[in-house]
Amino acid sequence: MVTAVLADSTKATSPLHNRYFRLLWAGRAISGLGDQCYLVALPWLVLQLTTSGVALGTVMMTGAIPTAVLMLVGGVLSDRLSARRILLVTTSVRAVCVAAIGALVALHVVALWQIYLLALAFGIADAFAAPASQTLVPSILEREQLPAASSITQSTQQLAMIIGPAPAGLLVKLLGTAWAFFIDAFSFLFVIAALWRIPDPPMSQAGKARSGILNSIAEGLRYINADVAMRSLLFVAAALNFCVAGPVSIGLAWIAKQHFGSPIAFSVFVASVAAGGLAGAVAAGIHTPHRRGVLMLAVSFMVALGTALLGVVTQVWSLSAVLFAMGAASGYLNVHLVAWFQQRVDRDMLGRTMSVIMLAAVGLQPLSLAFAGIAVAWSVAGMFAGSAALMLAVTILAALHKPVRDIE
Repeated sequence: MVTAVLADSTKATSPLHNRYFRLLWAGRAISGLGDQCYLVALPWLVLQLTTSGVALGTVMMTGAIPTAVLMLVGGVLSDRLSARRILLVTTSVRAVCVAAIGALVALHVVALWQIYLLALAFGIADAFAAPASQTLVPSILEREQLPAASSITQSTQQLAMIIGPAPAGLLVKLLGTAWAFFIDAFSFLFVIAALWRIPDPPMSQAGKARSGILNSIAEGLRYINADVAMRSLLFVAAALNFCVAGPVSIGLAWIAKQHFGSPIAFSVFVASVAAGGLAGAVAAGIHTPHRRGVLMLAVSFMVALGTALLGVVTQVWSLSAVLFAMGAASGYLNVHLVAWFQQRVDRDMLGRTMSVIMLAAVGLQPLSLAFAGIAVAWSVAGMFAGSAALMLAVTILAALHKPVRDIE
């Protein structure tokens, strides 16, 4: 099982009592706010240069493809190398790339191909940083602290997504995109500073093994497949991402345009999901269920039900209430899923296992968006109903396995 090898001597319940986690959390919180500048400035810059939605879409795809392709390789390296050092390298690369784009914008020599390179560099860095991040946290905390740590991390991310975009948009309007990129690059320095102060955990002999990359990936897949509970919940997580990401993103925009004719309605929908996600993540940190498996299945069922309701509810505030409930359920479920996997998996397999979980989310998003784009033209209610049915079926199949229901 996962054990903390760098944990503080304190046995405090809150992970924030651990100085290493506290440093990492603070650095990520500041960087998360900086990232909102990037997320606003990048599409704005692309549209300034091209006025093309196709160009914007291909820039986003350029970042998503290497992340999906290389995610499992990143998991292997997280099991073999220092997760802290991987994060130092990837964070430094991102800081340099963003600062470089900011400089090119400030000098008025930026070109679209340079933005494609930026997106590609970010995608590659994300493929290695994501599993390394999930591997580092269990090495600095006690096993019992992981659910609270997951709640704190995801709550902070949701809060940044709620409060960050408006100031970032104002910054871009007043000072321009160059300063937004510079601020994001500067925010990465706080993560780098935190990582410098965290020592490397000792590598086990298994972690030092050097089998081939493909063999190591296959070992991780076999490890998950051999555990009924882990395999079942992986499918639940994959279904959650496939059935919600695309249909909600495209479906809500379609409903706001076709039914209400207002971008304000769309902004209310997005805010409702984000606020619900924050509430769910906070609740997951406060509430520790005794029968976690049953509760995760029940919450998955609630998300499926909410998805079905999106196709039939017709009022803005009713839709917002459903979206808030779905966001809360998803936030609660994500916290406990991540924490349970971190607690369940052997330290030597953690990077590979977490990379598979994240691939289920990242890798399925383009497919989910493609499915939703086709289905919404046929029937928005049918799209949501079909998504709900698929998620409900996966949840029921998981519930049939006793090891899933018996998760504590």
